[in-house]
Amino acid sequence: MIRDLRAAVRPSFRKNAGTYRPYDTTYDPTRHASTSSAVVDCGVYRDGRRVPTERCRTPHEAMLRVREEGGFAWIGLHEPTEEEFAGIAAEFGLHPLAVEDAVHAHQRPKLEPYDDTLFTVFKTIHYVDHDELTATSEVVETGEVMCFTGRDFVITVRHGAKGSLRNLRHRLEDDPEQLAHGPSAVLHAIADHVVDGYMAVADSVQDDIDEVEIDVFSQPAKGEKAGQRSPDAQRIYQLKREVLEFKRAVSPLLRPMQMLSERPMRLVEPAIQKYFRDVADHLVRVQEQVVGFDELLNSILQANLAQATVAQNEDMRKITSWAAIIAVPTAVCGIYGMNFDHMPELHWKYGYPLVLGAIVAICLVIHRTLKKNGWL
Repeated sequence: MIRDLRAAVRPSFRKNAGTYRPYDTTYDPTRHASTSSAVVDCGVYRDGRRVPTERCRTPHEAMLRVREEGGFAWIGLHEPTEEEFAGIAAEFGLHPLAVEDAVHAHQRPKLEPYDDTLFTVFKTIHYVDHDELTATSEVVETGEVMCFTGRDFVITVRHGAKGSLRNLRHRLEDDPEQLAHGPSAVLHAIADHVVDGYMAVADSVQDDIDEVEIDVFSQPAKGEKAGQRSPDAQRIYQLKREVLEFKRAVSPLLRPMQMLSERPMRLVEPAIQKYFRDVADHLVRVQEQVVGFDELLNSILQANLAQATVAQNEDMRKITSWAAIIAVPTAVCGIYGMNFDHMPELHWKYGYPLVLGAIVAICLVIHRTLKKNGWL
């Protein structure tokens, strides 16, 4: 695959004293019908404002206009295939390894510099609404946003049904002063958008954890035994799995955000770098919150298991108590069922009611003793 992508990159430039020359009319994959479905938006921005789109309807046209008139291009794609992305990779000179990651997705959050391009991977998290938390409830849904940031372009590749960047693009277009800083302003806006999503999801997950916590630690109602209203362990395990999925999206992103906020980079404007510090601070806060969720769920799970153990012990004590009571008539009836001729009071007129009375009396004494000691 890497050889194929490298082969696709080579035809994008001609050797003419290092100057750029457009594609031949016989080879322009970005105009092919098979690539149109992946491109969800294509725009050119100059001085923070979007230029008319008559001449930049495709990534190829957008880059031609950027090289002729300046500014930068922002290309948005959704789940492109290898064939759909090959032409765009060739047009913008993207590294084959980064292209492979962007096409196949399922990457950890990371930041990788490639020549004159920064490749950033974000994990998006969306809360799945549900009426009641069950052992099979899906709490969070993950997606991915890959961002290629160059000197005069930004390419965003989105994977997942949710996490559209359309509203983010419109919000940036309403703030031309910020957008005038170029591609790094878009990168910051995407990072800030993703982390804000983390914070919203964390609040919703907190509500689910609070609900489970109340079920576990609330006092049983009258007539209920301890642990009867506690959620089963499968529900807590499911919520813990969803929190771990959340944690895998948040924790690996800490290092990339720290690099963007602390380390000078050629493709990040100094004026924008300070904004990444704010994103990193919010991310640290979310990461601490998610770690707290994990620890709290461990405590809830241990408390739930302890309550289940207590309930089982109570059941076992009751079973043992009734077994002790039933043992009395069982033993007496077993002895007299041996049918020997010479047994005490075997032929006495009042022997049968006397034995029954003795059995009942002994059983009542045992029952009262066990109930007094809390076994029944």
